[in-house]
Amino acid sequence: MNALLRQTWAGLRLLLVATVLLGVGYPLAIWGVGHLPGLAGRAEGSQIVADGRVVGSSLIGIDPVPASGARDPFFHTRPSASAEGSLGPGDPATSGGTNLGGFDEGLLAVVQERRAAIAAREGVVPDAVPADAVTASASGVDPHISPAYAALQVPRVARVTGLPVMQVQALVADNEEGGFLSPRIVNVTTLNAAVHAATR
Repeated sequence: MNALLRQTWAGLRLLLVATVLLGVGYPLAIWGVGHLPGLAGRAEGSQIVADGRVVGSSLIGIDPVPASGARDPFFHTRPSASAEGSLGPGDPATSGGTNLGGFDEGLLAVVQERRAAIAAREGVVPDAVPADAVTASASGVDPHISPAYAALQVPRVARVTGLPVMQVQALVADNEEGGFLSPRIVNVTTLNAAVHAATR
């Protein structure tokens, strides 16, 4: 009986020590490391805060929907394969691509439909629409577009928001990422937040 009690007490002590170390100490240590200077923003989901509230994450691109198609003040992301229409918006809860090849007739038809719609929205000829504007990303929630696609949208955003074209171009430049070893890309989520802040 004494041996059983000793073993039980030893097991309870081990359980208590393991609970404190692994259930309290380890999570607190990981939380502390995640909140070191320079890591805190990423640990909290790379949130974008505007007017004191979280308006999105710089890691997730959700194509904005304008109140009026004729007055569209937003920069747009790449299309999403989860969208009901050809352009979107997609469902951010459903991430993924189409897995369709470049010779798939359905995909080619959707790409041509997207090219015509974007050309009409931006007031340019279809050949001026960049490739990333008409092809969905692998995740469907990529917040990045090429500088060429951002430049294509600058005149419309400037016209609708009333901001000078040069100011909108500066905002695009401020929200560019990459370079040196990777291509330059524009974060649409942070760019739209910056445009909104500039129009207030």
